[in-house]
Amino acid sequence: MAEQSFQEKTEPATPKRREELKHEGRVAKSVELNTAAVLLIGTIIIYMLGRQFVAQIADIMRDFLSLSHGSELSPENFGALVFSLALRFAVIIGPILLVIMIAGVTSNLLQSGFLFTLKPLTPKGGAFNPVNGVKKIGFSQRSMMELAKSILKMGLVGLFGYFTVKNLLTNSVKLSDSSPSEIFSFMGTSAFSVAIKISSVFAVIAVVDYYFQRRKFEREIRMTKQEVKEEQKQQEGDPAVKGRVRREMTKRHRRRMMQAVPKADVVVTNPTHYAIAIKYDAKEMAAPKVVAKGKDYIAQKIKEVAIENDVPIVEDKPLAQLLYKTVEIDEQIPPDLFKAVAQILAYIYQMKKVSPFGKPNLRRN
Repeated sequence: MAEQSFQEKTEPATPKRREELKHEGRVAKSVELNTAAVLLIGTIIIYMLGRQFVAQIADIMRDFLSLSHGSELSPENFGALVFSLALRFAVIIGPILLVIMIAGVTSNLLQSGFLFTLKPLTPKGGAFNPVNGVKKIGFSQRSMMELAKSILKMGLVGLFGYFTVKNLLTNSVKLSDSSPSEIFSFMGTSAFSVAIKISSVFAVIAVVDYYFQRRKFEREIRMTKQEVKEEQKQQEGDPAVKGRVRREMTKRHRRRMMQAVPKADVVVTNPTHYAIAIKYDAKEMAAPKVVAKGKDYIAQKIKEVAIENDVPIVEDKPLAQLLYKTVEIDEQIPPDLFKAVAQILAYIYQMKKVSPFGKPNLRRN
C-alpha cells in the first residue's frame, strides 16, 4: 500500500471507475456552458417573439386600465382582476421560460448524460468542521485559478459590450428627428444586438472552459497501474484463487469419474495412452455411454480401478482414440461408433455369459 501511494497516476480511468464517479455525481462539466446556453437561447427566443410579447403585454395593461376605470373596484373583484391578468401574463411568458429551461437541461445532458444521484447531498465527516471551512477560504491554487478565470471572463464580456454600446451611442445621434416608434424600434434592435454579441462571446468562453474542465477532470481521475490491476482482479477474480478453484473442481470431477469406473461394463484402451470406461443398460439407456475417460496418468488410474473391480479391459487403439477425442463424459456413443462398441460389449457379455437385456444366463453343466 505504501508503494501504491507513491505511484504516478498515468493510466486513463477505466469504465468501472468512471461509472463509480458518475454515481457519486463527479463528471466533466462546465457551469459556464449551461449559463451560456440559457443566455444565448433566451436572447434569440425573446428577439423572435419580442414584438408579439410587447403587443400582448400592452393589451393586458390596456384591459387592466379600462376595467379598473370603468367599474368600481372592491377587494373581491380587484383580486379576481389581478389573478386573471396574472394568468394571461403567465400564458404569454410561459413558452419563453419553457424553451429556456429545455436549453439548460439539454446543455447539462449533453455534458454528463442522464444522471440522478443523491450522493453529493450526503453529509461528509468533515463538512461541519470549522477548520476545514477556514482552509477552503484560503488562497489555494484552484481558487486563484477560478478567480483569474472569472476576471478574464468578465473583462472580455465587458470590453466587447463596451465597444458595442459605444458604436450604438454614436448611431443614436441620428434619432433626434425620429418618431417615438422609430426610437423604440432602434432601442429594441440595439438591445438585442448587444445581448446577442455578449451571449456569443460568453458561449465561446464557455466552450473553451468546458474543454479545460474536461482535461482537468481526466487528469484528476487517472489511476495508477496497481489500481488498474486490482480492479481487474476484482472483476475477473484473483488468478491464484481461480486456479485453486479450478484444481478443486478438477479433483472432484476426477473423483466422481473414478467412482463410476467400477460400474462400467468395459474399459477400452490404447493400451498405454488412453482409457475409456463404457456402460450400457438396455432398460435405461438408448445407447452405451462413456462414464469415464483419461489420458496417460488418468488412463493408468482408470485401468487400475477397473482391474481392482474386475471390469474387463479391451485393447482397441483406433476406437480408444476416437472415443477420447469425440465423446465427452456422460455422453452417448455416436451412431458411427455404435457398431464397434456393440461388438465389444457383445464379446464381453459372451465372455461373462450375461445377457445385456436381462439377468445372467448361467449355463448348466
